[in-house]
Amino acid sequence: MIEMIKTFEELERTCNDCSKCLDAKFTGHDGKRHVVLCGGTGCLSSHSDEIREEFVKLVNERGLQDKVTVNQVGCFGFCSQGPFVKIYPEDTLYRMVKIDDVREIVEKDLENGEVVDRLLYVDPITKEKVSKQDDITFYKKQVRIALHGCGSINPEKIEEALGAGAFKGLARALQMDRQEVINEILASGLRGRGGGGFPTGRKWQFAYAQPEGDKYVVCNGDEGDPGAFMDRSILEGNPLAVIEGMMIAGYAIGAQNGYFYVRAEYPIAVKRLRIAIRQAEEIGLLGDNILGTNFSFRVHIRLGAGAFVCGEETALLNSIEGQRGMPRPRPPFPAVKGLWQSPTIVNNVETLACVPYIMREGFEQFTKFGTEKSKGTKVFALGGKVNNVGLVEVPMGTTLRELIYDIGGGIPNGKKFKAIQTGGPSGGCLTADDLDALIDFDNLVAKGSMMGSGGAIVMDEDNCMVDVAKFYMEFICDESCGKCSPCRIGTKRMLELLTKITKGQATMEDLDKLIDLANNIKTNSLCALGQTAPNPILSTLAHFKDEYIAHIVDKKCPAAVCKSLMNYTIIADKCVGCGLCERNCPTNAIHSTNYIAPNHKLPSREIDTEKCIKCGMCISSCRLKAIEKK
Repeated sequence: MIEMIKTFEELERTCNDCSKCLDAKFTGHDGKRHVVLCGGTGCLSSHSDEIREEFVKLVNERGLQDKVTVNQVGCFGFCSQGPFVKIYPEDTLYRMVKIDDVREIVEKDLENGEVVDRLLYVDPITKEKVSKQDDITFYKKQVRIALHGCGSINPEKIEEALGAGAFKGLARALQMDRQEVINEILASGLRGRGGGGFPTGRKWQFAYAQPEGDKYVVCNGDEGDPGAFMDRSILEGNPLAVIEGMMIAGYAIGAQNGYFYVRAEYPIAVKRLRIAIRQAEEIGLLGDNILGTNFSFRVHIRLGAGAFVCGEETALLNSIEGQRGMPRPRPPFPAVKGLWQSPTIVNNVETLACVPYIMREGFEQFTKFGTEKSKGTKVFALGGKVNNVGLVEVPMGTTLRELIYDIGGGIPNGKKFKAIQTGGPSGGCLTADDLDALIDFDNLVAKGSMMGSGGAIVMDEDNCMVDVAKFYMEFICDESCGKCSPCRIGTKRMLELLTKITKGQATMEDLDKLIDLANNIKTNSLCALGQTAPNPILSTLAHFKDEYIAHIVDKKCPAAVCKSLMNYTIIADKCVGCGLCERNCPTNAIHSTNYIAPNHKLPSREIDTEKCIKCGMCISSCRLKAIEKK
């Protein structure tokens, strides 16, 4: 148990002791083997907790409890290969582990020192088995700054966070003038990772310049983009890093209270955040007169109800105050008049997670990564049609090609890359022409998309871009707060037009109306939700207008996705007449014909298009791939 830490010297001494313990775990200097399991939401949903319990049970059964520890850490990032188990000090990484595999790992590896080859990652190109995490291509181009500690420390043990450098950045900040701290953040070039990319130091400067009195720091952990899980993973993997970032921000602007606004759908993140706050309070790193200074700071948690609009900072502030989550007109901006009409800075989870690194290592170290106007790294939730789905942190200036092909492992099943949607519903599509584009705030905006909070959804030739735009517009319509009419009414009208197009009922005049509506809503909406809502439509029109025209003029969906415009057809010469499709059809839309293909003994089948509901059961039933949709 760590004793109360009251001075800078005591913090340094404690951190050194904890660092030695953590290093002994990684290197084996403590004479033990250490089993760590991924404790992120993805792996927990695949029974990582039960796997951990099985390890504990078998370790105790075999009398290994003095030689082996079983621990849980944050997200490893490589979600498509989880659940993960890593064994120190050898640094052996096992992937896709199941409960039935635990006994073999205990008997072979923990007792006899033999690697379980079948559970190692196999490089898809070389076909060689890889035993160490850093040797896997997925990790080679990553740099962990915001994700510092995630996947290596136990997020529920403050000792391990201190061993990894927690609160060293705060200690340095507290020995500086408040303006000096802001200058350090300004010099780092840190920009908000929540989507807008506003310079963090400038936001802090605005709040610092306001008269003394109540001021607040708010952490935006709402994260509502479809497919995004960056902030959740940071809070689950190293919550103390975000708390420390909030405290440094509080000291810089003269605030004594911070609020975490986190989605209630993130119970694991909330639980670990509460544990981290309690542990920090118990040893005096949160509360009054921290480290013997006159700086006092307290942290509070507010749970969001999952409204996407509450990712907008003024709607978020309304929600914390107990009001309906709707945006406020700006100016005044929150840095001048925010929470309870007091100066408030709102930064997202990833932004605050970068702050301790900058203060601990110095702004020069942070600026070694990135481009001229976008410094540091960016965390992406890479998903969709890509082999390596997961959480990645790459230096700004990495190309989309590196992200998709080197880290992401390319497109599954040899399919052709079509587009990547960055920035979620607020962003846009980038195509093969943009694969060598550098990832940074300004470059993505110039190409018609945006960084956003970090969602990156890859699409292949089987995706219909009109359907993609319709998907995002359905989401926006559900999430619009309704305060302003351009967003409340305009998004519904755009969805109606997109629906007409996907059903083959639209005209070219409707397409003109859609473009006109999109531009008007973009210009006249109150907040960023409405202002960016047309982006998926405008970007898909810019790159894939021919698909819109095919839906309208030819009444065809080139990707065979839109049900109203596609038909299922049985290729008679391929059909052997086995009847599997007929037996599995829920609407009895398939029947025999009089045609028997050459060298076949049974008559082929055909589909009654009037009865067919295009459910796809026939395609999944046919082993000979004799059914196509077009």
